[in-house]
Amino acid sequence: MLTRLKAAISNLFSDENKLDIRNVRYLPRWMVLFIDTLLILISTLITYFLLLDLHIQPLDVITNGQQLSLVIGVNFIFLLIFKTYAGLIRHSSFMDAMKLMFATIATFSLLMVLNLVLQEFYSLKIFINTGLILFSFISFTALFSFRLAVKQLYERFKVAQKNEEIINAVIIGVDDGAISVAAALDIEHPQRFIIKGFISKRQNKSLRILDKPVLELDKSIQHLVEKLKAEAIVFAGNSMTAEERFSIVKECLEHDIKVFNSPLVINWSETTTVTDQLKSLQIEDLLNRDPIELNDNVKSGKIKGKTILVTGGAGSIGSEIARQVASYNPKRLIVLDQAETPLHSLSLELQNSFPDVDFEFVICDVANRNRLRILFDSFKIDIIYHAAAYKHVPLMENNPSEAILTNVYGTKNLADIAAKHKVSHFVMVSTDKAVNPTNVMGATKRAAEMYVQSKFFDLQDKGKKRYTKFITTRFGNVLGSNGSVVPLFKKQIESGGPVTITHPDIIRYFMTIPEACQLVLEAGTMGEGGEIFIFDMGEPVRIMDLAEKMIKLSGHTVNEDIEIKITGLRPGEKLYEELLSDESKTLPTHHEKIMISQDSTSNFDDISTTINKIVKAAIKNNNAISVSKLKSLVPEFKSKNSEYEILDIEVHNDTSFIKTEKQLSKEG
Repeated sequence: MLTRLKAAISNLFSDENKLDIRNVRYLPRWMVLFIDTLLILISTLITYFLLLDLHIQPLDVITNGQQLSLVIGVNFIFLLIFKTYAGLIRHSSFMDAMKLMFATIATFSLLMVLNLVLQEFYSLKIFINTGLILFSFISFTALFSFRLAVKQLYERFKVAQKNEEIINAVIIGVDDGAISVAAALDIEHPQRFIIKGFISKRQNKSLRILDKPVLELDKSIQHLVEKLKAEAIVFAGNSMTAEERFSIVKECLEHDIKVFNSPLVINWSETTTVTDQLKSLQIEDLLNRDPIELNDNVKSGKIKGKTILVTGGAGSIGSEIARQVASYNPKRLIVLDQAETPLHSLSLELQNSFPDVDFEFVICDVANRNRLRILFDSFKIDIIYHAAAYKHVPLMENNPSEAILTNVYGTKNLADIAAKHKVSHFVMVSTDKAVNPTNVMGATKRAAEMYVQSKFFDLQDKGKKRYTKFITTRFGNVLGSNGSVVPLFKKQIESGGPVTITHPDIIRYFMTIPEACQLVLEAGTMGEGGEIFIFDMGEPVRIMDLAEKMIKLSGHTVNEDIEIKITGLRPGEKLYEELLSDESKTLPTHHEKIMISQDSTSNFDDISTTINKIVKAAIKNNNAISVSKLKSLVPEFKSKNSEYEILDIEVHNDTSFIKTEKQLSKEG
């Protein structure tokens, strides 16, 4: 008890409890304790005069002043012990009332015990028992009434305040999380949301929560919101599936109803309000599918205690792979990238978030074969996640040689050295643009897929006891990644528009960065080598619809506040992406949303030889010849770039840079 008392006194007079006249948001704790003590003094005096009215004379064993000091002193000690002063008065709750009751009971009990002990041993009494009972009742009533009065005054003031930015909102859900969010928004000051009611999937006739009506989601969301005289909805709790959320949001956007998301757990802080923790709906929330859930235990077992290499580690995908890998306690995590500043920023973040992980941050271009050899000689690497690549379609159309050197030659370098060092798993990050490619970027990624897949089967055919398992993951566009359409649209909307779209009918598959990286890690655990993993990404998204939704989510009107401008397809761009080529078939896996693409494979020696020639042309920056040979390696590559559409050059007769097959193989 003494320890708690000392801590309470120390906390009471800490700097944070000093009164700042310039910004009185709440009474400091010492002032609350002072008012409580004053109320106890008044309660004592009221008790004294009531006893006199009842013709009950106070005992004269000790003076009236001594009695008063003893009662107030004991009461003060128990107020400190039970911290009745600690809560915000305007937010007083049942728990605060219980603390007051415990402090009152403890005071009464101690004074009564003192009375009984003196009576037993000295035949003296210092308090009248009736007086103690009367005092306890009066003091508790006074302390509780003070808090109730402040709370009611605050509520009246809150209702009377004039705030043009107040939003009338409806809470979606009636589980514990939804009720907590509603209660938190209701008591917030200054109030920015007025909760008009709840909407539930379950039938709840005449049910009220927090004295607010609960309507069943049996009609359109627009009808229910209008019935409750609201203008916004807040998703709280986790009672809605992704499909149900998508349907509700779609209707809200059509009728200009604002949509907000709430965290499942409210972070109570003096510097962060509840409203600050609400966020406008993000475009990631509009994916019409449930997120893919994978087995963390399996991934942890494969990664824990291993040395992992992540290439392209400073990029959107690579950095998230590094974060997820670090969470599984690897022996060492090597993060490689040629971008200095982003890699430095990531190194600070990872070392701060995962202080127990042994990191190595390596500046290196995957096209630098000698640098990669030194890296592999220095560390015994168990698993590689290869995310390094150039990915921007228009830039790669204008710089095809660089696309080839990084995406094809860089992958070849890494794969060759990994096989030589008998790395256990090599997981390559690919793209849906590799399927029936119409641009250089997609064709280079398909060439890289072909190389690592054929290399695995070549190693397998040679009958080696231990060889690298080469695995490919293929997925669509990633929301929020560097260069993604979503951050571009956000910047355009913030600057007042216009939002630029290349074609009104263009569609794309989308996924979130964490999902993409989970797929990559899962592939590294379930793959046996030679597979190309794809997965169910839901329905493709029409980019025009995406732009319109983002404009509406930002509170603007399409083509009034923010214009949508059609700019025309860029070189190499196509209207839609595919996850499978026309000839490919799929095999199921243990996860219903993850499949294996059965793409045809070619002879490794033929692929390797052709890639050597393509790389040789790229080194000499001979774009025409390198793209032509790329087309011969990837026959489904049908360029949408007029510069390469009719390209058909007989590169075999160009002796200015092509050496014999034997020489090229040696250099490869």
